[in-house]
Amino acid sequence: MAISLSVVLLLAIILVVLIRGGSIKAGPAVVAVLFGFFLASTGMAPSIQRFLDSIAETINSISF
Repeated sequence: MAISLSVVLLLAIILVVLIRGGSIKAGPAVVAVLFGFFLASTGMAPSIQRFLDSIAETINSISF
């Protein structure tokens, strides 16, 4: 849950920066948000979640 919330917050910040910087307009941003919302309710959602979890675990296991 904490990872999901962090990713959502990070992506929201990136989206706001892109809109304010003029890199992306509000219309395409709304389409991207809606696409993500509807994608989350498809059968692909568990596979995407497992993929993102494995990336988070890999990044977490890196030690410097």
